[in-house]
Amino acid sequence: MGTPVTLISGDGIGPSISSATVRVLEAAGAQIDWDVQYAGQAGVAKHGDPIPDATLDSIKRTRLALKGPLETPVGEGFRSINVALRKTFDLYANVRPAHTIVQGGRYEDIDLVLVRENTEGLYVGIEHYIKMGSDPRAAAESVAIITRAGSERIVRYAFDYACKHGRKKVTLVHKANILKFSQGLFLDVGRQIAQEYDGIEFDEVIVDAMAMNLVLKPQRYDVIVTTNLFGDILSDLISGLVGGLGLAPGANIGLGGAIFEAVHGTAPDIAGKGIANPSALILAACMMLEYMTDGERARRIRDALESTIRERKTVTRDLGGSASTDQFTDAIIARL
Repeated sequence: MGTPVTLISGDGIGPSISSATVRVLEAAGAQIDWDVQYAGQAGVAKHGDPIPDATLDSIKRTRLALKGPLETPVGEGFRSINVALRKTFDLYANVRPAHTIVQGGRYEDIDLVLVRENTEGLYVGIEHYIKMGSDPRAAAESVAIITRAGSERIVRYAFDYACKHGRKKVTLVHKANILKFSQGLFLDVGRQIAQEYDGIEFDEVIVDAMAMNLVLKPQRYDVIVTTNLFGDILSDLISGLVGGLGLAPGANIGLGGAIFEAVHGTAPDIAGKGIANPSALILAACMMLEYMTDGERARRIRDALESTIRERKTVTRDLGGSASTDQFTDAIIARL
């Protein structure tokens, strides 16, 4: 019997890259029992619901999911399926690594991990319009919620991640010079927790300076921890340093389980054409294997993927080649 894992193939190119990822995992000998479920437009088509109860029940049972990109249907009463899943299972830590695979680009030797608080900040969705005179939408107000408990667990997660993965430094990114209460609380908590980890270097950087530093000299950073909005922006920035979202995996981890995903979109323009790049979801599956304490298998798959990309012989169009999704997947499997 393998480990039960919920598989949400997703929309657009999701089914294609999910199939490729499952093939790679099977070829590597991963013992996984897939429970195939649906969400997004596929969930609406099959169950009349973008987040069907069957999908939620599956994740509650397995506490582990691999997810392709989802399209949030318009007018369904919530702003994002991904946000809804994070809130439902209290997946408070969004982990986004950025590692140089394609050589000869603008940046070399990038090896960053961004840890983003996933449940608080401006994304709690507390906002409303303010009426002035005859204009019911004369102003809009959004409330950013930062709690001590939420700050403590995300900063501690970043330091524990650094310890577990042999990382040397944690950088806390903030805007406490302007938002002295909300960001100030996050910074104060970070400073307190940093004192508990003697072996890990700690520094703090204001977010606008961090954006500049990541473009000028990203190699000076290691693990980055920050609040929800800043993490959303900076995680895509660091993905851009290593070739874009097509090579960007993500993990959402909390007490209720973990969901691993490709962070790119559904790419409807190439859906069904068999030319999508499955790398991001394969790398997300490697993160899942590590979470399952199957790190050696994750390393083998990652090495095979990176070698295939660096050889540039059998790669998809976005990586400079002409291979189909299946051909690229076959090339990775051949290297296992």
